Amino acid sequence: MSNSQAIGAAYLDQDIIDANYSLVNNITGQMGYTTGSPTTSGVSVTQATSKSTGVTLNAAAGQIVTNNAALAAGAEVAFVVTNSAVSALDIPVIALASGATTAGTYLLSIATVAAGSFTVVISNASAGSLSEALTLNFGIIHVAQL
Repeated sequence: MSNSQAIGAAYLDQDIIDANYSLVNNITGQMGYTTGSPTTSGVSVTQATSKSTGVTLNAAAGQIVTNNAALAAGAEVAFVVTNSAVSALDIPVIALASGATTAGTYLLSIATVAAGSFTVVISNASAGSLSEALTLNFGIIHVAQL
């Protein structure tokens, strides 16, 4: 363990990149990126013209605000998130933060992942057309080489 530093009963790894910005709180159970991290600071983007319009957001976590264009009942739409923080092995996670008037009307998924991008799919699970701007939270689970 030539690159490690003894810190009592354990060792501190000197090779953890951005360790100052990783959050692991054993009291609250929180794990993720800290506020002010270069990977998350002020990261939000809004779609310009439709729910299929791609966005660019170069961070490991952030928010996407969709356009409020109509999405027909039972329809789905996909858009590409261009993101230099994503590798082909990473796992993007997405969640609806706000914007849906009725719970359960939208379904979100990740369709594809590639180096530098991932594709988000929004499905209208309701019986009517919806025209809401949605706020989506996302985070990237980084995976080392397999």
